Amino acid sequence: MSFFKKLKDRMFKSSSKLDEGLDAIIEEGAAEAEDRDEDERDLPVTEARRPEPEPEREPEPEAEPEAELPQARPEPARPPQPPVQPARPEPAPPSEPPVPAADLVPETPAPAAPARPGLLGRLMGRSAPAAPRRALDDDMLEQLEELLIASDMGVETAMRVTANIAEGRHGRMMSAADIKALLAAEIARVMEPVARPLPLYPKKPQVVLVVGVNGSGKTTTIGKLASQFRAAGKTVVIAAGDTFRAAAVEQLQIWGDRAGVPVLTAPEGSDPAALAYDAMGRAEAEGADLLMIDTAGRLQNRADLMEELAKIVRVIRKRDPDAPHNTLLVLDATTGQNALNQVEIFRKMADVSGLVMTKLDGTAKGGVLVALADRFGLPIHAIGVGEQIDDLQPFDPQDFAYALVGVDET
Repeated sequence: MSFFKKLKDRMFKSSSKLDEGLDAIIEEGAAEAEDRDEDERDLPVTEARRPEPEPEREPEPEAEPEAELPQARPEPARPPQPPVQPARPEPAPPSEPPVPAADLVPETPAPAAPARPGLLGRLMGRSAPAAPRRALDDDMLEQLEELLIASDMGVETAMRVTANIAEGRHGRMMSAADIKALLAAEIARVMEPVARPLPLYPKKPQVVLVVGVNGSGKTTTIGKLASQFRAAGKTVVIAAGDTFRAAAVEQLQIWGDRAGVPVLTAPEGSDPAALAYDAMGRAEAEGADLLMIDTAGRLQNRADLMEELAKIVRVIRKRDPDAPHNTLLVLDATTGQNALNQVEIFRKMADVSGLVMTKLDGTAKGGVLVALADRFGLPIHAIGVGEQIDDLQPFDPQDFAYALVGVDET
């Protein structure tokens, strides 16, 4: 199964929400237009449409009485004349026999036999009814904007997307499929600049710090990335910096054993900054290409935990002023608009360089990724839709846009 097919199937909650909303918007507008047409047809004839009465004619002036003429004298009677005999009618020439009335009617061609439908036509019986359409007007744009906001695209992004869709198309009749295609194209355009893979540098070891809130999927993401890099021929070392949660260490060790990647650990409750410093030394000694450092999950509104993360960054830079070379913020798609606040805070504390979005398969809030791209412009390196290693893939803006809106791949 291609990743797009998997992405589209597993983002069904987001796509179905948009799909149903768009259908409702179009059908509602089309029904209102039909009702207006019927109302206009049922209206009585207005005064303006009634025939105008003929203007009243002015009365004609009465004729003046004619002057009396002098009476003429009677003429003397004439003697009676013999009656004139009427001329006998000449016999008519013989006429042609009358033509039957049926022969006078022009012959009409016989109606052509109806064409036999093809196999598909016989199976379907009749053509499918045309999809309902609605004029792209202000009311429709307002409804579309509300739908995008409900899909966690954010107010500013939703307004910008709908404005771009409307440009040059106001008043045009649109079906739900037309709007979906325009929406997918606009989302892909917004996200095209941020679709960038994790950059690899010649510096050894390249230090990748992975941060995020509790339960966002950091540990699983590190294991998947390490396994994929190892399969691509890179040597990888993992540092289990979440020293406060034994389950996170065990999970990383399982991924390390599966991929053949060493996992460096420290006693539970030890200083994660010290572990990160020691892991850099070992990765450098072994000539590893990548050092991936896990960190404990922390809420963005806990100042003490965010300061601990800043300490890890300061300690790493004592060994390499350019480290960490990448700081990945792992976001849980189910958090919706809260992801915007997380990016804001983590950027200040850890200089986030790129994003990974997980759990897109478990939410109807996939639109938040569009809002993140539109607001921050940070690179989106990968997205995840499941627990398997191949469920985390590089971010493709067109595939994501099609899956989010529910458009089939073209």
